[in-house]
Amino acid sequence: MDIILLERVENLGSIGDVVTVKNGYARNFLLPNKKALRANAANKKVFEANRQQIEADNEAKRKEAEAASGSIDGKQIVLIRASSASGQLYGSVSVRDIVEALNADGKSTVVEKSMVILEKPIKSLGVFDVRIRLHPEVSVTIQANVARSDDEADLQKDGVDVIQQMFEEDQAELAAAALSPDSEDEGEETAEKAGDAADDAAPEATETDDQDDTESKE
Repeated sequence: MDIILLERVENLGSIGDVVTVKNGYARNFLLPNKKALRANAANKKVFEANRQQIEADNEAKRKEAEAASGSIDGKQIVLIRASSASGQLYGSVSVRDIVEALNADGKSTVVEKSMVILEKPIKSLGVFDVRIRLHPEVSVTIQANVARSDDEADLQKDGVDVIQQMFEEDQAELAAAALSPDSEDEGEETAEKAGDAADDAAPEATETDDQDDTESKE
């Protein structure tokens, strides 16, 4: 389907461009969201008659978005989630979770779900860059800090790899267990038992030797 863009659409074009898109994309997204018009003769005349106003409205919205972007650009949100020992979440972080976290304090620019560009849900601990598109021509990047606790979130904020730290702590615990006093006591006890067994066997050997000497003399 041929359409006339009413605003800049990523990977398609800018205001006034006539482009060809799949019918489903046009009918399900571009047309109902007033991002485009069907490129027929009547709509082309309507667009040209209103082009100046359309461009002026877009410019005003762009400037508004740029002014508002400062309150969230580079912002880091903390999302506390349970995870396995390998750092995989029991569940995932979705667009809705990010929107709720961004809007929680009521001080930042209000972000809607349609503004969050998340290619796939977040399913592990860590710090992830997320793009927020406030306007077709204005995008900012925020960070989603996904952690098991506020303390771990602080570590991740400082660049600590929590998953690697978890692995190193597990290895240290295993090494400590192998060298624990209980293990040493067990080793000493085993050695003592071996020594006692040797002592018990020694007299029997001596008695046998005495008998052999007596028999030899006879």
